[in-house]
Amino acid sequence: MARHSLANVLAFCCVVSSLSPASAQTPTSKASTQIKEPPTANQPAAGGEADPLVAARRATAISLVTSLAEEARGYRDDTLRVRIQARAADALWQTDREGATALFHQAWEAAEVVDKAGERREEEARRDFLSGRGVGFIPRVPNLRLEVLRYAAKLDRELGEKFLARIEEDKKSDASDTPSNTKLSDYWDPTEPPAALAKRLELATLLLEGGEVERSLRFAEPALTRVTKPGIIFLYKLRQRNRADADRRFAALLTRTAVDPSADANSVSLLSSYAFTPLIFATVTRNGRVFGGEAAPPPDLPADLRAAFFRTATQILLRPISPQGQDRTSAGPAGTYFVIVRLLPLFEQYAPGRVTELRAYLASLTPDAPESVRNDYAMLTAGFTSETPPAEDTQVVLEQLRRAPTGAARDRIYVRALRGITQTDPQRAREIADKIENPELRKRARAFVDFAAVRTALDGKDAEEALRVARAGTLPPVQRVWVYTEVARLLRKADPARALQMLNEALTEARRIDQGVPESAQALTAIATQYFEVDRPRAWDVMAEAVKVAGKAPTFTGEGGKVTAHLQTGHMAATFDFEAPGFDLKGIFSSLAKDDLQRAIELARSFAGEDPRAISILAIARSVFETKPEKMGSQK
Repeated sequence: MARHSLANVLAFCCVVSSLSPASAQTPTSKASTQIKEPPTANQPAAGGEADPLVAARRATAISLVTSLAEEARGYRDDTLRVRIQARAADALWQTDREGATALFHQAWEAAEVVDKAGERREEEARRDFLSGRGVGFIPRVPNLRLEVLRYAAKLDRELGEKFLARIEEDKKSDASDTPSNTKLSDYWDPTEPPAALAKRLELATLLLEGGEVERSLRFAEPALTRVTKPGIIFLYKLRQRNRADADRRFAALLTRTAVDPSADANSVSLLSSYAFTPLIFATVTRNGRVFGGEAAPPPDLPADLRAAFFRTATQILLRPISPQGQDRTSAGPAGTYFVIVRLLPLFEQYAPGRVTELRAYLASLTPDAPESVRNDYAMLTAGFTSETPPAEDTQVVLEQLRRAPTGAARDRIYVRALRGITQTDPQRAREIADKIENPELRKRARAFVDFAAVRTALDGKDAEEALRVARAGTLPPVQRVWVYTEVARLLRKADPARALQMLNEALTEARRIDQGVPESAQALTAIATQYFEVDRPRAWDVMAEAVKVAGKAPTFTGEGGKVTAHLQTGHMAATFDFEAPGFDLKGIFSSLAKDDLQRAIELARSFAGEDPRAISILAIARSVFETKPEKMGSQK
């Protein structure tokens, strides 16, 4: 493609900010912080000489981000406003640190308002539940400050610490303004640590998952002195990267916990999650029962560390419980009863010498233990047994069919069996799916099994097998689009003509999807992403179509794309849910910007929705900031 003249590029840089709708619709508050645009035009390119084209592109990108940040101030969606301001600050950091810092503060202030409103709703719902007025649903608390923290702390630890300090100051202020007799608790609850501590550990975990191990440890260290649920999660994830370091910190935590007067049975239960049931947490607190998590293989702990766990657990579990009204533990008698019963099988296996005294103490707690706690088998065995039988036990489940009184009951047994073998024995899974009596459920079960088979084939780079299953006709269009685009990705170098054929088939499938749902725009985005590698003009056309379709799907955001297969009957459900980056706007707009910057900007601004428009603009700007000067010579 022909290169635009330098004069045209520079002229565009001067007017790009006027394209923002916010410049005409959102008045700037006198109190708003102005974002400074540094003189980037004179920055040297590779070799020390100024490259006017590179400088012009960077100036355009800076103008895009600053205009977007100002536009975000007028967003009706508070959550989106926070996220876009934080991301804009992240994008501008290397170019304009002062302006980026101001943006981080704006995002933080907006996040505080949203998070605190959510905390108040949660507190009210919990009070209603504990008083018997509520229905038991506790609304999820927003965590926007953590999102801002993630970006800020990655760039500047001092700024991250300042934000964490603000959370702590706010909590102290809230506590001083609240009469003690109206608090839900004035005791240490390891399942719900103070907000600043929890945010610190959640931030550390995010940094760890992003590969920033040393930075994550610096943030986590001050919060690893007491047992907390987010702290155990952090240590588990650290163990995936550095087993010795995680075990050493766990051993230190055991030592401190043994002499901590506030440690209780819930502390022991959380410690057992690290030692035996990673990511499965089961606790009983004064605020109710909490159980859940995603099962992971148990760690192979060194024998001395496992023995240290049982010593600490025994010391804490056998502590006398204070009389009613004086007990300041989070567990109380009910929680202590629950944890002893839950862990007794482990003691019998690894520390049998402690069993007699634990059983004796348990007997004294049993008369007052609530029936709901005594009979909650799922919680008592969570992580130690599986509701879904392994493949080799599936025959046991199927034998239950002869006792099933109705067809619906038999179908539930079939679905349960599918959960156990779909990924390990797809042929047998298909046979079981075909036996389901309900026609609609049978159809969905077949599609569920086929999707698992396709995933297995693609993981093994077996394009032909994936196509064979996908063309059988059971998969819904959005899943078929995903398969065809993934096959095209596998084939594009070895067989570009076949890759084009697959994308053409994918486009046909995408146009069958209801345009009022986000999957329609996601499918077209995935197709355009792959077209870019084999037929660039077609990629532009398909992406323009995706923009139009997105305007008919109000819930399309442009990110968080996933491919999901779900099968449910009654309370029995099975789900495959995994990320599909090709469904997101970030990748395609980054590529389009490198091909034709001005055209990509115009296309991004044509999105009707604030979410996809902001996501695509940020992707364009980042592609400019991240592209090395020597690679810009042939770009527009």
